[in-house]
Amino acid sequence: MGVISMSNGYRPPQAPRRRAPARTYRVRRIVALLVTVVLLYGAYTLVAGLFSRSGTRTTEAITPSTHTVVNDGSTATTLEPTTTTELKDKARTTPTAADPAEVLVFGDSDAGTFGPYLKQLLDQTGIATTTLDYKVSSGLSRPDFFDWPAHMREKLPQVNPDIVVVTFGGNDAQGLRNIDKTWAVNHPPASGGDDADWKAEYGKRVGEVMDYLGGRNRTLIWVGIPNDNNPDVTARLAVQDQVVRAEAAKRPKVVFVDTWLRFSGRNNGWAEFVIDPRDGVGKSVRAKDGFHLNTTGAEILALDIAEAVKTDLRARGAKI
Repeated sequence: MGVISMSNGYRPPQAPRRRAPARTYRVRRIVALLVTVVLLYGAYTLVAGLFSRSGTRTTEAITPSTHTVVNDGSTATTLEPTTTTELKDKARTTPTAADPAEVLVFGDSDAGTFGPYLKQLLDQTGIATTTLDYKVSSGLSRPDFFDWPAHMREKLPQVNPDIVVVTFGGNDAQGLRNIDKTWAVNHPPASGGDDADWKAEYGKRVGEVMDYLGGRNRTLIWVGIPNDNNPDVTARLAVQDQVVRAEAAKRPKVVFVDTWLRFSGRNNGWAEFVIDPRDGVGKSVRAKDGFHLNTTGAEILALDIAEAVKTDLRARGAKI
């Protein structure tokens, strides 16, 4: 009898397989269901986490409080929890190393550019601490996108600052919406028509913010906006700048930092190069978009703001 090759497809006969009892099948189904539930829960947690992070505003690591960093380019300071949004009077004291002045910086991406260097400059005094809270693409024109007045009423009581620095830039020279997305003014400034309605509404918003931030023994430093290399954009920004200057003029205690003048050339026109006061050398100060300041420009602006802060610290009795 010859040898049968297994490669020819022949298989020796096997004993018939025994069917598992019904109880075993039920156990298997239960186990499979539990595994499925665990996998689905894990997938849900992962997706929910991704969506949650996509809407989180990042934090500049410039305060002693904890913070979380993400990559959407905007920021919000993580402050200690509070159970109240009541704004209390701020006692006017002399800043010292043991009792430093609290400086709170609010604003859009412009605040995000000069804020870190401003903190560095104020840290050098030894009598001031700085908290930076900014949101990219925000301002006072679109509370439907980001409600700054509401955010300020939440954060200001937490920091309880002596000095507030605030800036809103090129995001505001547009039509003005309400929080419910309806139009307050449905045209941008300098669009060919009468700007009286735009000036009145934007002035109202600016004035309300100035009154809230600058009261109760707090000093408000409002940082103006620069011009743009696009003449049409500059025309819109000029209306916005005029409104802010007018509101600041109504309030003698508001300190206005003239960013427009600092970064203008001859005839108050747009300038790419500005003298750096640190070394007397002319340097490029603009970002590629023609409006925002690059790192050098932001540091030059921070020098001006820091001097305004130091002036206020001296007025409070600080020896610097």
